[in-house]
Amino acid sequence: MTTFNVLFIGDIVGKPGRRLCASVLPLLKKELNIGFVIANGENAAHGSGLTKRIASELLSCGIDVITSGDHIYKNDDIYEFLDLSPRLIRPYNYPARARGRGLTVVTDGKDRKIAVINLLGHVFMNVAHNPFSIIDEVIDKAAKETKFIFIDLHAEATSEKIAMGWHLDGRVTAVCGTHTHVQTADNRVLPNGTAYMTDLGMVGPFKSVIGREIEPVLQKFITAMPMKFDVANEDLRLSGALIEVDDTTGKAISIRRIQRTITGSPCASECN
Repeated sequence: MTTFNVLFIGDIVGKPGRRLCASVLPLLKKELNIGFVIANGENAAHGSGLTKRIASELLSCGIDVITSGDHIYKNDDIYEFLDLSPRLIRPYNYPARARGRGLTVVTDGKDRKIAVINLLGHVFMNVAHNPFSIIDEVIDKAAKETKFIFIDLHAEATSEKIAMGWHLDGRVTAVCGTHTHVQTADNRVLPNGTAYMTDLGMVGPFKSVIGREIEPVLQKFITAMPMKFDVANEDLRLSGALIEVDDTTGKAISIRRIQRTITGSPCASECN
Protein backbone atom coordinates (compact mmCIF):
# COMPACT_ATOMS: atom_id res chain seq x y z
CA MET A 1 0.00 0.00 0.00
CA THR A 2 1.29 3.44 -0.93
CA THR A 3 0.31 6.51 1.04
CA PHE A 4 0.91 10.25 1.13
CA ASN A 5 0.71 12.90 3.84
CA VAL A 6 -1.51 15.98 3.99
CA LEU A 7 -1.02 18.72 6.56
CA PHE A 8 -4.23 20.51 7.57
CA ILE A 9 -3.57 23.55 9.76
CA GLY A 10 -5.89 25.82 11.72
CA ASP A 11 -6.70 29.52 11.64
CA ILE A 12 -3.64 31.66 10.86
CA VAL A 13 -3.84 34.69 13.17
CA GLY A 14 -2.29 37.97 12.06
CA LYS A 15 1.37 38.70 11.48
CA PRO A 16 2.55 36.27 14.20
CA GLY A 17 0.72 33.45 12.44
CA ARG A 18 2.19 34.41 9.09
CA ARG A 19 5.65 34.51 10.66
CA LEU A 20 5.09 30.99 11.96
CA CYS A 21 4.12 29.73 8.51
CA ALA A 22 7.21 31.23 6.92
CA SER A 23 9.52 29.84 9.63
CA VAL A 24 8.07 26.42 10.39
CA LEU A 25 6.17 25.19 7.36
CA PRO A 26 9.07 24.59 4.93
CA LEU A 27 10.96 22.58 7.57
CA LEU A 28 7.86 20.67 8.61
CA LYS A 29 7.09 19.67 5.03
CA LYS A 30 10.52 18.11 4.65
CA GLU A 31 10.57 16.45 8.07
CA LEU A 32 7.15 14.82 7.75
CA ASN A 33 7.23 14.20 3.98
CA ILE A 34 4.14 16.33 3.43
CA GLY A 35 2.76 16.35 -0.08
CA PHE A 36 -0.09 18.82 0.30
CA VAL A 37 -0.96 21.63 2.74
CA ILE A 38 -4.38 23.13 3.53
CA ALA A 39 -4.69 26.11 5.88
CA ASN A 40 -7.44 28.39 7.08
CA GLY A 41 -6.39 31.99 6.38
CA GLU A 42 -9.43 34.08 7.21
CA ASN A 43 -7.77 35.72 10.24
CA ALA A 44 -4.38 36.32 8.63
CA ALA A 45 -4.80 40.09 8.11
CA HIS A 46 -4.49 41.83 11.48
CA GLY A 47 -6.41 38.97 13.09
CA SER A 48 -9.55 39.28 10.96
CA GLY A 49 -9.96 38.96 7.22
CA LEU A 50 -7.49 38.48 4.37
CA THR A 51 -5.87 40.60 1.66
CA LYS A 52 -4.47 39.76 -1.76
CA ARG A 53 -0.91 40.48 -0.62
CA ILE A 54 -1.23 38.27 2.46
CA ALA A 55 -2.89 35.44 0.53
CA SER A 56 0.03 35.48 -1.92
CA GLU A 57 2.46 35.52 1.00
CA LEU A 58 0.84 32.43 2.53
CA LEU A 59 0.88 30.53 -0.75
CA SER A 60 4.58 31.31 -1.14
CA CYS A 61 5.22 29.63 2.25
CA GLY A 62 4.13 26.29 0.83
CA ILE A 63 0.38 26.29 1.45
CA ASP A 64 -1.49 24.70 -1.46
CA VAL A 65 -5.07 25.74 -0.65
CA ILE A 66 -6.30 28.49 1.70
CA THR A 67 -9.76 28.04 3.22
CA SER A 68 -11.73 30.74 5.02
CA GLY A 69 -14.94 31.46 6.93
CA ASP A 70 -17.20 34.20 8.24
CA HIS A 71 -14.56 36.98 8.01
CA ILE A 72 -13.48 36.39 4.41
CA TYR A 73 -15.32 39.43 3.02
CA LYS A 74 -14.05 41.90 5.62
CA ASN A 75 -11.47 43.38 3.22
CA ASP A 76 -12.78 44.03 -0.30
CA ASP A 77 -9.18 43.88 -1.54
CA ILE A 78 -9.55 40.07 -1.56
CA TYR A 79 -12.63 39.89 -3.79
CA GLU A 80 -10.88 39.68 -7.16
CA PHE A 81 -8.35 37.17 -5.80
CA LEU A 82 -11.26 35.01 -4.61
CA ASP A 83 -12.76 35.08 -8.09
CA LEU A 84 -9.54 34.31 -9.95
CA SER A 85 -7.43 32.00 -7.79
CA PRO A 86 -8.31 28.30 -7.41
CA ARG A 87 -6.08 28.24 -4.31
CA LEU A 88 -8.32 30.43 -2.14
CA ILE A 89 -11.88 29.38 -1.35
CA ARG A 90 -14.81 30.70 0.67
CA PRO A 91 -17.62 28.69 2.31
CA TYR A 92 -19.61 26.79 -0.30
CA ASN A 93 -22.88 27.41 1.53
CA TYR A 94 -22.73 31.18 1.11
CA PRO A 95 -25.32 32.40 -1.43
CA ALA A 96 -24.48 31.44 -5.01
CA ARG A 97 -23.85 35.07 -5.98
CA ALA A 98 -21.19 35.59 -3.29
CA ARG A 99 -17.71 36.25 -4.66
CA GLY A 100 -15.38 33.28 -5.02
CA ARG A 101 -15.86 29.53 -4.97
CA GLY A 102 -16.45 26.97 -2.20
CA LEU A 103 -14.91 23.95 -3.91
CA THR A 104 -11.57 23.69 -5.62
CA VAL A 105 -9.63 20.82 -7.18
CA VAL A 106 -5.85 21.31 -7.22
CA THR A 107 -3.17 19.01 -8.62
CA ASP A 108 -0.32 18.19 -6.24
CA GLY A 109 3.32 17.48 -7.06
CA LYS A 110 2.53 13.83 -7.91
CA ASP A 111 -0.32 14.69 -10.31
CA ARG A 112 -3.02 13.72 -7.82
CA LYS A 113 -6.20 15.76 -8.00
CA ILE A 114 -7.12 16.90 -4.50
CA ALA A 115 -10.50 18.47 -3.78
CA VAL A 116 -10.94 20.93 -0.91
CA ILE A 117 -14.39 22.04 0.22
CA ASN A 118 -15.03 24.92 2.62
CA LEU A 119 -18.22 24.98 4.71
CA LEU A 120 -19.55 27.46 7.26
CA GLY A 121 -21.42 26.28 10.33
CA HIS A 122 -25.05 27.25 10.87
CA VAL A 123 -25.45 26.81 14.64
CA PHE A 124 -24.78 30.11 16.51
CA MET A 125 -23.61 31.74 13.26
CA ASN A 126 -26.62 31.96 10.90
CA VAL A 127 -24.80 33.80 8.12
CA ALA A 128 -25.08 31.07 5.49
CA HIS A 129 -27.30 28.20 4.41
CA ASN A 130 -27.35 25.06 6.56
CA PRO A 131 -24.31 23.07 5.34
CA PHE A 132 -26.21 19.79 5.64
CA SER A 133 -28.67 21.00 3.02
CA ILE A 134 -26.01 21.37 0.32
CA ILE A 135 -23.29 18.91 1.25
CA ASP A 136 -24.51 15.99 -0.88
CA GLU A 137 -24.51 18.22 -3.96
CA VAL A 138 -20.94 19.39 -3.48
CA ILE A 139 -19.60 15.96 -2.52
CA ASP A 140 -21.07 14.47 -5.70
CA LYS A 141 -19.48 17.27 -7.73
CA ALA A 142 -16.04 16.71 -6.16
CA ALA A 143 -16.25 12.92 -6.46
CA LYS A 144 -16.60 13.18 -10.24
CA GLU A 145 -13.03 14.51 -10.35
CA THR A 146 -11.19 12.79 -7.49
CA LYS A 147 -11.38 10.37 -4.56
CA PHE A 148 -9.25 12.68 -2.38
CA ILE A 149 -11.72 15.07 -0.73
CA PHE A 150 -10.93 17.30 2.27
CA ILE A 151 -13.43 19.47 4.13
CA ASP A 152 -12.85 22.48 6.36
CA LEU A 153 -16.00 23.05 8.43
CA HIS A 154 -15.59 26.52 9.92
CA ALA A 155 -18.10 26.33 12.76
CA GLU A 156 -18.80 27.29 16.36
CA ALA A 157 -20.70 24.25 17.64
CA THR A 158 -18.78 21.05 18.29
CA SER A 159 -22.00 19.06 17.85
CA GLU A 160 -22.43 20.37 14.30
CA LYS A 161 -18.87 19.44 13.37
CA ILE A 162 -19.11 15.95 14.89
CA ALA A 163 -22.44 15.33 13.18
CA MET A 164 -20.94 16.31 9.82
CA GLY A 165 -18.04 13.92 10.39
CA TRP A 166 -20.40 10.99 10.94
CA HIS A 167 -22.62 12.08 8.05
CA LEU A 168 -19.68 12.01 5.63
CA ASP A 169 -17.79 9.00 7.00
CA GLY A 170 -16.57 6.91 4.08
CA ARG A 171 -17.51 9.56 1.49
CA VAL A 172 -14.59 11.95 1.99
CA THR A 173 -10.97 11.66 3.07
CA ALA A 174 -11.17 14.09 6.00
CA VAL A 175 -13.47 16.45 7.86
CA CYS A 176 -11.61 18.94 10.06
CA GLY A 177 -13.03 21.89 11.96
CA THR A 178 -11.74 25.42 12.33
CA HIS A 179 -12.95 28.71 13.89
CA THR A 180 -12.62 28.20 17.68
CA HIS A 181 -8.78 28.47 17.61
CA VAL A 182 -8.53 25.73 20.28
CA GLN A 183 -7.00 22.42 19.20
CA THR A 184 -9.15 19.46 20.23
CA ALA A 185 -7.92 16.01 21.23
CA ASP A 186 -10.53 13.92 19.39
CA ASN A 187 -8.50 13.15 16.26
CA ARG A 188 -9.53 9.74 14.92
CA VAL A 189 -10.30 7.81 11.77
CA LEU A 190 -14.01 7.03 11.67
CA PRO A 191 -15.12 3.44 10.91
CA ASN A 192 -15.47 3.89 7.16
CA GLY A 193 -12.16 5.67 6.60
CA THR A 194 -12.74 9.40 7.09
CA ALA A 195 -10.21 11.28 9.26
CA TYR A 196 -11.93 13.57 11.74
CA MET A 197 -10.93 16.31 14.20
CA THR A 198 -13.31 18.85 15.74
CA ASP A 199 -10.88 21.78 15.66
CA LEU A 200 -7.36 22.07 14.30
CA GLY A 201 -6.48 24.97 16.60
CA MET A 202 -4.67 28.08 15.40
CA VAL A 203 -1.36 29.28 14.02
CA GLY A 204 -0.37 32.16 16.25
CA PRO A 205 0.23 33.28 19.84
CA PHE A 206 -0.61 30.64 22.43
CA LYS A 207 -0.20 33.13 25.31
CA SER A 208 -3.47 34.88 24.45
CA VAL A 209 -7.22 34.54 24.41
CA ILE A 210 -7.72 32.77 21.08
CA GLY A 211 -5.00 34.91 19.54
CA ARG A 212 -5.79 38.28 21.14
CA GLU A 213 -4.00 40.09 23.96
CA ILE A 214 -5.25 38.82 27.29
CA GLU A 215 -5.91 41.98 29.31
CA PRO A 216 -8.35 43.74 26.93
CA VAL A 217 -10.39 40.53 26.63
CA LEU A 218 -10.50 40.19 30.42
CA GLN A 219 -11.64 43.79 30.77
CA LYS A 220 -14.37 43.24 28.20
CA PHE A 221 -15.71 40.29 30.19
CA ILE A 222 -15.38 42.11 33.52
CA THR A 223 -16.74 45.54 32.54
CA ALA A 224 -18.74 44.92 29.34
CA MET A 225 -17.08 48.08 27.97
CA PRO A 226 -15.81 48.29 24.37
CA MET A 227 -12.17 47.24 24.03
CA LYS A 228 -9.65 47.01 21.20
CA PHE A 229 -8.49 43.42 20.79
CA ASP A 230 -4.99 43.50 19.29
CA VAL A 231 -3.27 40.32 18.18
CA ALA A 232 -0.92 38.94 20.86
CA ASN A 233 2.66 37.94 19.99
CA GLU A 234 4.06 35.55 22.62
CA ASP A 235 4.55 31.75 22.61
CA LEU A 236 3.93 31.25 18.90
CA ARG A 237 2.70 27.81 17.87
CA LEU A 238 1.52 26.17 14.67
CA SER A 239 -1.36 23.75 15.29
CA GLY A 240 -3.02 21.30 12.96
CA ALA A 241 -3.26 17.68 11.92
CA LEU A 242 -1.15 15.32 9.83
CA ILE A 243 -3.32 12.97 7.76
CA GLU A 244 -1.93 9.86 6.09
CA VAL A 245 -3.97 8.93 3.02
CA ASP A 246 -4.23 5.63 1.11
CA ASP A 247 -3.19 6.48 -2.45
CA THR A 248 -5.45 3.78 -3.92
CA THR A 249 -8.73 4.28 -2.05
CA GLY A 250 -8.55 7.92 -0.95
CA LYS A 251 -9.40 6.88 2.61
CA ALA A 252 -7.48 8.05 5.66
CA ILE A 253 -5.04 5.69 7.36
CA SER A 254 -4.27 7.92 10.35
CA ILE A 255 -4.64 11.42 11.73
CA ARG A 256 -2.44 12.89 14.44
CA ARG A 257 -2.27 16.26 16.10
CA ILE A 258 0.64 18.54 15.29
CA GLN A 259 1.84 21.52 17.30
CA ARG A 260 5.14 23.26 16.64
CA THR A 261 6.93 26.31 18.01
CA ILE A 262 8.55 29.14 16.05
CA THR A 263 11.83 27.19 16.02
CA GLY A 264 10.11 24.24 14.36
CA SER A 265 10.55 22.08 17.48
CA PRO A 266 7.67 19.89 18.67
CA CYS A 267 5.72 21.22 21.66
CA ALA A 268 5.14 19.00 24.66
CA SER A 269 1.54 18.54 23.53
CA GLU A 270 2.31 17.05 20.09
CA CYS A 271 0.56 13.69 19.93
CA ASN A 272 1.16 10.58 17.87
